[in-house]
Amino acid sequence: MKKQLLHAAVAATLLGAVSMAAHAQNIAVVNGQPVPKARVDMLAQQLAAAGRPVTAEMEPQLKEEIISREVFMQEARKQGLDATDDYKAQLDLARQAILIRQLFTNYTKTHPVTDAEVQAEYDKFVAANAGKEYKARHILVESEDQAKKIIADIKKGAKFEDIAKKQSKDPGSGANGGDLDWANPSSFVPEFSEAMIKLNKGEMTQTPVKSQFGWHIIRVDDVRQAQLPKLEEVKPQIVQQLSQQRLQKYQEDLRAKAKVE
Repeated sequence: MKKQLLHAAVAATLLGAVSMAAHAQNIAVVNGQPVPKARVDMLAQQLAAAGRPVTAEMEPQLKEEIISREVFMQEARKQGLDATDDYKAQLDLARQAILIRQLFTNYTKTHPVTDAEVQAEYDKFVAANAGKEYKARHILVESEDQAKKIIADIKKGAKFEDIAKKQSKDPGSGANGGDLDWANPSSFVPEFSEAMIKLNKGEMTQTPVKSQFGWHIIRVDDVRQAQLPKLEEVKPQIVQQLSQQRLQKYQEDLRAKAKVE
């Protein structure tokens, strides 16, 4: 009899321990259905991935959200909505999206961008943007005659900035008196760049410059050596760009190799 009582006590203790462990893995039991803590963890991960890290103060809100979802899901099943064709079609699309996202995430994780690749991309950027930068202004008009008249007016004393605000077709720079800010010559169309780099500080084109956008009057306000960011400052952007390019190439390769009939 004592042995039987002992066995019963041990069994009760073990059952209690198992029950406590199971309860620790769940945040609640809704209508007899356990709600696992893993759902809260997954929701927190999704929010963090979207740029909204979960703080300790937010955890009760996440728990209530997961419990509410369980309540609503149970009611939907009770009404038989999980058996409808519309639900099944949407579920199939959702499964595809999740699996594809996992595929791309795994590819990015297993094919990281190396420091050597980042350095090579940065060197290309430096080579393309090194040299001089120009702080220029321009006035863009539709006809050559109009541009010639503006040049003549400026020579007579009219203010470049005022004419740009009133007559320039370029709404972005026109509102700022034609100001294009500091830029590398490669930022502009070839005709514009070729005319601009011939000017010294304070000089204006003496004849209109034609481009695909119309006729330009260009003035250079200042010239300096290019101010390029250091590698450490742009490394995250370079990594992201190279990762996206690599992932796009992977997608294109998969599509090209697929047998589609």
